[in-house]
Formats: sequence, structure tokens, C-alpha cells
Amino acid sequence: MTDSVLIVDLRGRLIKTLNDFWDAVSEPCGLPEWFGRNLDAWSDTIETRGISEVIDSHDVLIVHVDQQGLFEGHQQEADVLAGVFDGEQNQLIVHGQA
Repeated sequence: MTDSVLIVDLRGRLIKTLNDFWDAVSEPCGLPEWFGRNLDAWSDTIETRGISEVIDSHDVLIVHVDQQGLFEGHQQEADVLAGVFDGEQNQLIVHGQA
């Protein structure tokens, strides 16, 4: 049996701030209106589950972003956000510029 994978491809979308990230993932991840829009809420959503029916209905979440804006260099917010992803069940893949 293969794992069900939710792929959220944000490449081509400039994400400068964490608020931009929350805006970008809200719809494809099915985040409820009451979602906290902070790293603790995101951690609960992807690790503990029980917040988003969309994420909960998949075994694996993969988010693709471009290496620009928030994800360019080693910005502290981006590093902390990346640390929330466990690299297995929840993956953040940062793609270098072509």
C-alpha cells in the first residue's frame, strides 16, 4: 500500500513573510478560518493533526517553495518554519532558482 501524498506547490509565488506563507497554504491545505497563523498552530496542524481535514486525509504533506523571499539565505523565520517539518511525514522542499 502506498502513502497518500498532499503536494502543495508554491513555486512561482513570492513568499516574503510568514503571513505570505499562511496565505499561500491556507486554501490548498484546507486550513480553517480560526487557524492561528503561527508556527505552533502549524506544528499542531501537520504533526498532531485534527485541525485540517485536507491534511488529515493524507499520510504525507510536501510543500514546494522557491529559494527566494522568505526562503532566500538563512532567515531565522524560514529556518524555524523548516524545522517544524519532520522531513518524512511533512516535507518542505526549497528549490533553487533556475
